[in-house]
Amino acid sequence: MANTAWVDLTTGSVAIKPTPGEDLVKYLGSRGLAAKVLYDHVGPEVQPFDPENLLIFSTGLLTGTPWPSSARYTVTAKSPATGAYGYANGSGFFGPELRKAGYDLVIFKGKSPKPVYLYIEDDKLELCPADVLWGKTTEETEKFLRDLYPGSRVASIGPAGENLVKIAAVINDYGRAAARTGMGAVMGSKNLKAVVVKGTQKAKTPPEFMEVVRRVTPQIKDHPGSINYTKWGTVILLNFKNRSGDNPSKNHRWGQFPMGDKLNAEAVAKYTVKNQGCYACPIRCARITEVPDGPFKTPANEGPEYETANALGPNVWNSNVELLIHANKLCNELGLDTISAGVLIAFAMEAHEKGLLNDSNYSLEWGDADTIIGLLNDIAYRRGTGELLADGVREASKRLQGGSEAYAMQVKGVEIPRQEGRVLKAMALGHATSNRGADHLYALPTIDLTGNTEVAAKVLPECGPELMDVTSEQYKANMTRFTEACNALADALGICKFAFTETYAILPPDLADGLRALGYEISDDEVLRVGQRIVNLERMYNVRHGFSRKDDTLPYRKLHEPLDIYANPEDIEKVEPAEAKLIHRGLTVNLDPMLDEYYALGGWTKDGIPTAERLKELGLEELIKDLPENSIGRFS
Repeated sequence: MANTAWVDLTTGSVAIKPTPGEDLVKYLGSRGLAAKVLYDHVGPEVQPFDPENLLIFSTGLLTGTPWPSSARYTVTAKSPATGAYGYANGSGFFGPELRKAGYDLVIFKGKSPKPVYLYIEDDKLELCPADVLWGKTTEETEKFLRDLYPGSRVASIGPAGENLVKIAAVINDYGRAAARTGMGAVMGSKNLKAVVVKGTQKAKTPPEFMEVVRRVTPQIKDHPGSINYTKWGTVILLNFKNRSGDNPSKNHRWGQFPMGDKLNAEAVAKYTVKNQGCYACPIRCARITEVPDGPFKTPANEGPEYETANALGPNVWNSNVELLIHANKLCNELGLDTISAGVLIAFAMEAHEKGLLNDSNYSLEWGDADTIIGLLNDIAYRRGTGELLADGVREASKRLQGGSEAYAMQVKGVEIPRQEGRVLKAMALGHATSNRGADHLYALPTIDLTGNTEVAAKVLPECGPELMDVTSEQYKANMTRFTEACNALADALGICKFAFTETYAILPPDLADGLRALGYEISDDEVLRVGQRIVNLERMYNVRHGFSRKDDTLPYRKLHEPLDIYANPEDIEKVEPAEAKLIHRGLTVNLDPMLDEYYALGGWTKDGIPTAERLKELGLEELIKDLPENSIGRFS
């Protein structure tokens, strides 16, 4: 049994306790276990930047084991972006090191009177002054601490987190980000600059477990999707997405980018020094890129991956790959979520185009390099227009007004990621219903997108052929319910989705085999129910904060502005639509019928609230008391 460390930043005290075994079995660690702790200790009366909010670093039962791509960790807190449930998931080597030190959870409460960092070496935990590091970038911070503690791993915040920017990330291994929902800002609110960890314990790997590992590893490594990521990195998605219409550009005005060949995988490959992988990864999708000279000279650094490449590329109408690489590194150093940063800049550019926003320092014109680089810095330091944007696009549109909420691309206060929901209807539903706000990885409903008919037949036999049509809304609720549970399971166990739900090279029973080999008694059916349990627990956290169907929605543009998809992306803005060959015409999202079906399949009311019966089925009876009175026992 591993441990949970409680760190009181106000008093400087540390308590190490055994992690309750029943909770480990019930939630399987990391995201699920942290959600349980947050639910139990942080109620609606606590604000995100209050000392009473918890900041939870967590690992899963597979984190740090030889299981393929078992590198993930989670940072959980009440989110300053959503005002309710929030978490960010990171990879690299920090999570496995925390597991090697013996911890399922490291929980911070209170607020330090002065900047500090926590040093962990097995059962030794020490809070140390961080005055000398306050104001430093994440790269400067990590280098200082890793030099001071050889062999350690570091997770830190940059200026964005220190300045309580609501899109602030936690950065580890120099370029790996736990980015979404503002976890870096919560860390900054506690005057916690970094967590440094050095562990000496080895994961227990009985022969039965290694047999399962040897069986599943080639299934993952040799899958065609994995091979593509190994060869090109995730930027290969830009090549496919630009043809299909799933490459959002100009603040989601279009689904394609006419200059796509300048930012595709081949373009990034020209600046790639090497590829690398996270702990125990057989795929190795990461790219180390470098711009050797010129105005965007950038030393070797990790990235950009697809989400960043789109957010700071087509979405802001930038076709300069060197600018993209430079902006990616700048975001990592400042500690900014690249997805949200790109959405904020695109919002500012569109607001300027519509006559609502000007900046004496920048043109705010589409694709302008000075604007992109300048606003990234100004957001992190809350200067000028950056002060308007630093609280997220939802708050920025409220302050700017003038109809700008129509092109504020967010759900529940979190900036929408880099998928075009008018084309991918399952992804639209996933964005709308994610409990942590707009998110592609919460549900990751891509069985249709990848043409995975064999998996669809196995896991969704009740669905007809329309399931595999990405533009059809039929059966997308079925797929989303299945995939969101799988992804909750992946996050709980601490494994990468590229080694599971991106391809389904392995299925939930394979994970159950691994857990049983580690000594956990769990059936093939129960392992997926753990994922469902986590989703319902998180939903109930939001319900307790007043969330309901009204919050499961999409930006105006997705619901009401028709989208055309061109056979040739270069035809965008060059010819009248009638003169161009179209693949699709007038696509929007008809969300309500999908929501009705999604709620019904999950045993939730028409308002999107779990019923008492559903909570009992999942072993969450203790949450029934938190249901709104008028929803108890009411079925969809």
